Amino acid sequence: MSARAPGPRLVAGNWKLHKGNDEAATLARDLVAGLLPTPGCDVVLCPPFTALSEVRYALAGTPIHLGGQDLFSEDEGAFTGEVSGPMLVSAGCTHVIVCLGETLDEREAGRTAEVVTRQFDRGPGGIAGEGAARIVLAYEPVWAIGTGRTATPAQAAEVHGVLRARARAAWGSGADRLRILYGGSVKPDNAAALFAEPELDGALVGGASLTPAQFLPIVGAAAR
Repeated sequence: MSARAPGPRLVAGNWKLHKGNDEAATLARDLVAGLLPTPGCDVVLCPPFTALSEVRYALAGTPIHLGGQDLFSEDEGAFTGEVSGPMLVSAGCTHVIVCLGETLDEREAGRTAEVVTRQFDRGPGGIAGEGAARIVLAYEPVWAIGTGRTATPAQAAEVHGVLRARARAAWGSGADRLRILYGGSVKPDNAAALFAEPELDGALVGGASLTPAQFLPIVGAAAR
């Protein structure tokens, strides 16, 4: 088995249902000011769909990437309210969020590995070739979303190991370059402990991505 070489860590800020256009542009500019001249790791900002344009302009000419928060499976059609992959690309996005994760009931029943394996097989595991090389996985336990609860570094690393093993079964040595992020109440006070786990290649950050005072220290911890 080859040595793992996933490249720089990646920290993505998921703004969820926050920030109108003016607020989003201001936050993006403030984050740029705090992250440049170089963030020290890859950074992606994922504002609401309505603010993609404003944030795109704020990030222009910087190494910070723009991402969408979701996408629909079809490229076009009579699907009211949906957003497609080609639409996100045309809006300047290089990334989009599609996470894996288990509910609290599934974890307490000891089914975490089964659930995330099934999710991988039904989603990214079916992508082959060049497409697979561009994937970044995000493991976000449902029970940690917006609850303040966080998987311990060991719990997160265990699930990341399960996903990497499944990726190796699907993609062979290509899985050694795969980056797997942890999401779920990542904050400045737990980021360093999470990143101390070799299996964690970055973070998907929710509430803490809404202010520079919280997001920038997380990026700093990832860069170290």
